[in-house]
This record gives sequence, C-alpha cells and structure tokens, in this order.
Amino acid sequence: MCKGLESLPTTCLERAKELKALFGSLLQKSDHSINSQSKKNDKLRLNVEDPLKWKESFDNLLSSRNGLCLFRAFLHSEFSEENIAFYLACENYRETKHSKLAEKAKKIYDEFIGSDAPREVNLDHVTKGITKENIVQPNLSCFSLAQAKIYTLMEKDCFPRFIKSSTYLEVSRKAKTG
Repeated sequence: MCKGLESLPTTCLERAKELKALFGSLLQKSDHSINSQSKKNDKLRLNVEDPLKWKESFDNLLSSRNGLCLFRAFLHSEFSEENIAFYLACENYRETKHSKLAEKAKKIYDEFIGSDAPREVNLDHVTKGITKENIVQPNLSCFSLAQAKIYTLMEKDCFPRFIKSSTYLEVSRKAKTG
C-alpha cells in the first residue's frame, strides 16, 4: 500500500523534476551538450537519446538511472510504487551475503508479500505460498518467481501507461525535436 510522498525517495522526485527541466533547456540549445549545463544538471549525465531508448523496451527503461527515477515517480503518481520498490529490493537481495539472507528475506517478505504487508504487491496465492516456503531456507533466488510476476505486471501494465503518460510524451517529444 502507498505511504504517500514520504515513501518515494526525495532524490527520485528531484531527479524527475530535474530531468523534465533538463530536457526542456537542453533541447533548446543547438549543441545538445550536457557539459554546457550547470553543475547541478551535470551530475545527471543524461544522453538526449535516453527517452527514445526507454520506449524500445522495459529493460532499457530499467537499466537507465534517469529512466528508472522517472518511472518510479510515475508509479508513485499511480499509487503503485510498491511494484518497483519490490523489484529493486529483489535485485538488491541477490547481492546479499549468505550470512544476511534470512534477515533480509524476512524483511522483504514482511514488507511486500505477507498478508499484512504495508506495501503489498499484487501476487496470486500460489506465488505467495511458494515464496513463503522459499524463505524458510533462503537462497539468492527465493524471490525469483515473485519478482518475475511483478516484472511482467509492470512490463505489460505499468510500462505502456508510462509510455503514454504526459511526462514521458513531453520528454520524448523534446528529445525528438531537439
């Protein structure tokens, strides 16, 4: 469930606003050089072609730091930010040291999958059951099935809505007309 604006990292909201402003000012210049932007915008290291690549595939969007932040802000506005938060928590979990797996698995399960999870993701009963069994003896892939289901949900449902959103359309239009 959504906790409101405080659940979305401030950096993502700021980055989404910076991206929108950056594309607006960047694409009005003739050289399209990030180096000509202020130091604040330099840290974005944004390629003008990025928004056009994001539309090509969901993986392109997720692999772009700026695209991910803009997508996360979009999901927050749609009250479904828990999906990307869960997906990213699973990605982070795969890098966990063996000694910390049980603790981290329980935390992820309790936050996103359990029946009283504060940020419960939309998973079917079978997937929840399998995941609950998997965390009894956790390994690096105990969330793989649940993560794959959420990835597919975002790819088939959220991603197309994002590509049609006014924010994305404005950013991509500015990138095209540069």
